[in-house]
Amino acid sequence: MNSFPDSISNEEQLEELLSRPDDSLVEMFSRLEGDLIFLGIGGKIGPSLARMAKLACDKAGVNKKITGVSLFESKEHQKKIENSGIGTIHGDLLDTDLIRSLPKFQNVIFLAGMKFGSSDNLSLTWAVNSYLPALVAEHFHQSRIVAFSTGCVYPLVTVESGGSTEKDNPAPVGEYAQSCLGRERMFEYGSQKYNTPVSLIRLNYSVELRYGVLVDIALKVKNKQPVDLAMGYFNVIWQGDANYFVLRSIELAECPTRIINITGPEILSVRSVAEEFGKHFSVDVQFSGQESKTALLSNSNLAYSIMGQPKIPINQIIKWIADWINNDGRILDKPTHFEVRDGKY
Repeated sequence: MNSFPDSISNEEQLEELLSRPDDSLVEMFSRLEGDLIFLGIGGKIGPSLARMAKLACDKAGVNKKITGVSLFESKEHQKKIENSGIGTIHGDLLDTDLIRSLPKFQNVIFLAGMKFGSSDNLSLTWAVNSYLPALVAEHFHQSRIVAFSTGCVYPLVTVESGGSTEKDNPAPVGEYAQSCLGRERMFEYGSQKYNTPVSLIRLNYSVELRYGVLVDIALKVKNKQPVDLAMGYFNVIWQGDANYFVLRSIELAECPTRIINITGPEILSVRSVAEEFGKHFSVDVQFSGQESKTALLSNSNLAYSIMGQPKIPINQIIKWIADWINNDGRILDKPTHFEVRDGKY
């Protein structure tokens, strides 16, 4: 189950790898009570996350209803999710009538959020990231909730610090990050008011072959464009590993809310990663700017102590991405803007 290919040749193989459950996750689903609903399933992470849950249930021999809610980018996208054995509901989660109409699932995974373009539409950013969570926390107050947040709620810290831990106070930079802290506070309020068990997932950052910080750097290197060193250090985690941690966090939900950092174990250097891609692409890397003493960094030792280490090492991910780009694999064209230091996305 834990053998991984030397390279990934197509999206079908990639999707299988992103959705592959391990034995511990299968065992968890064998004892987990209740069905699951994924709110905001249509984004980058939702489909593979829900498929991993479905496959874990299948391997465990349990029959759970798994449903995803989203506006969906197309009918084809929605149908592809349904073909995985996942039910779908098409609708706008900001529609209060839709929220009130949703069946009460015992396990809720909340993925909805707005980041890109958030600085151009701040009222919508706050509505999606703070108002919507309040609606969800109210409607599903008898459920168990796992809600995606972000490491962006932490302040910039030094590399020597080892990254922010769950015990560190948030200090969000910019309105996007502030609205994400607002999301956390709304789920915390619901948890305290109704005794709802909640896990808040501070993810920083999830990567795969079609998008993410590593793809952003790789494309700059491949296209012989300068790599910005303003945010000189970062964390990433393979999306398949992130999916595993998120689903395991269903059992860890508690009241008051439990905060869980999810990222990779290494603090990576933008310069070093770019130079590694340069070797794969046989090009000289160009840089702009200089590394600052601080960066947006998280520490996931708490998650590892409970759920184990990520399975895919960074050097394997870099090789996969380099091979993917060299072979003209599809890219989502959704840059992360990880180099931003002022919180304006």
